[in-house]
Amino acid sequence: MVTSTRRALFSVTVFLATCGVLGSVISQKVAAQSASDESTLRDSLHSFTNVYSLVEQNYADKLDADHVDKAIYDGAIPGMLHTLDPHSNFYDPKAYAQMREDQHGRYYGVGMTIQPQNIEGKMKIVVLVPAEGTPAYRAGIRPGDIIETVDGKSADGLDSAAVAALLKGPRGTHVIVQMSREGKDKFLSFDLMRDEIPRHSVDLAFQLKPGIGYMHVTQFMETTSREVGDALENFQKDAPLKGLVIDLRGNPGGLLNEAVNMSDKFLQKGQIVVSQHGRSFPDQVYRASKGEEGQGKYPIVILVNRNTASAAEIVSGALQDHDRALIVGETTFGKGLVQTVFSISQNTGLALTTFHYYTPSGRLIQRPYDHMSLYDYYYVRDASNPKDNKNREVKLTDSGRTVYGGGGITPDESIEQVKSNHEQDVLLQHYAFFNFSKHYLASHTVDKNFVVDDAVLNQFKDFLKAKKIDYTDADITANLDWVKESIKSDLFTSQFGQFEGLKVRAEWDPQINKAVSFMPQAQALEEHLKAAQKNVTTAQNQK
Repeated sequence: MVTSTRRALFSVTVFLATCGVLGSVISQKVAAQSASDESTLRDSLHSFTNVYSLVEQNYADKLDADHVDKAIYDGAIPGMLHTLDPHSNFYDPKAYAQMREDQHGRYYGVGMTIQPQNIEGKMKIVVLVPAEGTPAYRAGIRPGDIIETVDGKSADGLDSAAVAALLKGPRGTHVIVQMSREGKDKFLSFDLMRDEIPRHSVDLAFQLKPGIGYMHVTQFMETTSREVGDALENFQKDAPLKGLVIDLRGNPGGLLNEAVNMSDKFLQKGQIVVSQHGRSFPDQVYRASKGEEGQGKYPIVILVNRNTASAAEIVSGALQDHDRALIVGETTFGKGLVQTVFSISQNTGLALTTFHYYTPSGRLIQRPYDHMSLYDYYYVRDASNPKDNKNREVKLTDSGRTVYGGGGITPDESIEQVKSNHEQDVLLQHYAFFNFSKHYLASHTVDKNFVVDDAVLNQFKDFLKAKKIDYTDADITANLDWVKESIKSDLFTSQFGQFEGLKVRAEWDPQINKAVSFMPQAQALEEHLKAAQKNVTTAQNQK
């Protein structure tokens, strides 16, 4: 009872501390508040404590520690914050630790991505991919390996989070993992020494064709701008770039300063990247401090989709407004709010919206969020024509092109998302390509000249029959290019590592190939900008 009471008191304290943070943000000086405001705040807090006391004393079931945590962490605090906006959020100790790990872009462990999979009627923890250069990769662990034990403890009945927790630990410590692998009669034992595991922000960067670079940026964390800079240097080693595709599809954002630093690599020194305006803090304007750093001018195409958000929209908006890049794809998510993370007690955190951010042309790209549920905000999107912008604010780029605010970054050129069909979904739901790769490699090897020919396709069909996965020859023929790419990608991931598997997918990806086709339009942006600047100079001279 004492432990439960203490935990309840701590939870209420966290709630009141959160209210205190909100109060200090709303007005940094209590003296500046009116007596009426202070009285209203006291009444509101008094009402909450009265409700909590009534619940604790009279609820039908006894409130244990878990009930208290749920009521406070999942109910009261998030409920309060979500009435403000969809992005203010409270992090309990577990979520706060995960957020900090994501921002740092590293953790200590062995470097495997794992997930549960139904194998012959039993849920098993399967290795999806060992990250290249990590202890798991160096030891020879492969995609498809099944984790049987960790330090002698059976993985049966454990979920992937529990197994991941067993694999993580201090740097330099050992963990022994036993695996089962198709084609092997006995378990394979791996003695792994834990190490720092980097999470790469740029997980893929290579030349799609001579002179045309491609990079995929997954999110914005502490290493992003450095990784982008490294990729640009590697592109330039052989010959100057003739064009660059930056893939920001599915990028949820992250650290604002990293978005500014990445933009700095493509803009001219002094150009505005983004500005932010709040109520309780001074306005801030972020500018390119170094500029293109001698990388030279080349056309840039940025590929975005409806899940490109926040910091990724800052980069897209900055390069679009300064006519430095052509934006292609779908209208982006539309998150124009900046959260400041306040540390509270017991390793908890409050991410509170403190600023609105604006692109260089003055666009606030935040989507409306009033009078809708969180589900509708995140998952039910306006299906209207993205070119129908009659109710959105109008701004101009440096060359005078029209751009719009209030609903994400509208692409300069639309590229429809490639949607899977029923036949593809069936194969993916059964992990057909993933499981075929480990089956094939149990008796074959592949090199980088490997092609999926008729013999491989026939083996794939035989595998589908053996696994009782329904298909027809017509299904395979109708999706032939996709099937071949999927087979090759998973085989290359298993044989050579994740980079080579992702590269196969990127080389096939219809949206990426379409983005490359817009390189001439991206090149024309510089010409339009020069013409506009010349017209301005001429007009000034005539005055």
